[in-house]
Amino acid sequence: MKKISLIIPAHNEQEYIENTVLSFNHELKKENIPHDILVINDNSCDETEDVLKRIAVNIPELRYINNCFPSGFGLAVRRGLDEFRGDYVSVVMADLSDRPEDLVAYYRKLEEGYDAVFGSRFSMGGKSLGYPKTKYALNRFTNNLIRLFFGIRYDDVTNAFKAYSREAVDGLRPFLSSHFNLTVELPLKIIVRGYSYAVVPNQWVNRRKGKSKLKIKEMGSRYFFIILYCLLEKWLSRGDYKKR
Repeated sequence: MKKISLIIPAHNEQEYIENTVLSFNHELKKENIPHDILVINDNSCDETEDVLKRIAVNIPELRYINNCFPSGFGLAVRRGLDEFRGDYVSVVMADLSDRPEDLVAYYRKLEEGYDAVFGSRFSMGGKSLGYPKTKYALNRFTNNLIRLFFGIRYDDVTNAFKAYSREAVDGLRPFLSSHFNLTVELPLKIIVRGYSYAVVPNQWVNRRKGKSKLKIKEMGSRYFFIILYCLLEKWLSRGDYKKR
């Protein structure tokens, strides 16, 4: 069986990171799925690293890397994409908003031969709990715009919780995004460059403590920059970056 690596970017997540690591590790071990967990400690100024150091003693699947400045969700994930060791990789939120059971479903799809698996919180079988109304409206607007521009049916491109084969990750380079717009760059490049993907409904639960690291302004110029970039690649690259 192939190994899946989890990349967990964490910035000031001392309240959540232990439960997140334990929950995913437990579920994957229960399903006998080979895995490792890579936490990118993204310049946290709380006790995130202390928690990771403590729990790593008893979890051989866990390792962590302290990311260097500058900070940013996208930069932390990109560090993880350079360092992961598995045959597959999935980006998982540190606040346990993603379900370990859904990752198992992603893994099963990857084993069928897909290059990537995309979660959908808004299709039949998906669910989002506690989604702030303003962010929900912006999410639906952005995703519908993407569907129109790219001519696709997939309705949750901005969902960060996805999984990829190593070959697909290597085929998506170079990465441009430094922030949450990386969650759009990765799947759009999968689509534009001709990689195969499956869509699996997933459940998302809003964090109960602390503040989301995604600010509403992130839904602005940075997102539209990467959407435009991928559109230009689709229209003008003449297949130079297509999967071979």
